[in-house]
Amino acid sequence: MEIPEGLRYSSEHEWVRVDGSCAVVGITDFAQDSLGDVVYVSIPELGQVVGAGEGCAEIESTKSVSDVYSPVSGSVAAVNAAIVDTPEIVNSDPYGEGWLFSVEMSSPAELAALLDAKAYRALTADD
Repeated sequence: MEIPEGLRYSSEHEWVRVDGSCAVVGITDFAQDSLGDVVYVSIPELGQVVGAGEGCAEIESTKSVSDVYSPVSGSVAAVNAAIVDTPEIVNSDPYGEGWLFSVEMSSPAELAALLDAKAYRALTADD
């Protein structure tokens, strides 16, 4: 299971890559593996205001439907429209082309509450 250094992680299995004042969000390799084959992705609307820990997207797989929570507060600055048409990218490249959305952070200090790679590794080792 891949857990890249330099990203932040939520206990709900989302990852965050900071890009200036934006947080790019996706689901982790652990999450996509647990879900199985992704067949549908619902992403938030551009400009939608999201709160940290708030459900704002949905991923449907052959096994289940799961909510995706925004790890930070702010407004949705970008969405990955490619995954709507090709949801399997979430399985094949969860940390790259399979990103879900980007949030213009209203409170960058919220990043401190997220896990680093070492802490996320420990979390997933228990699962």
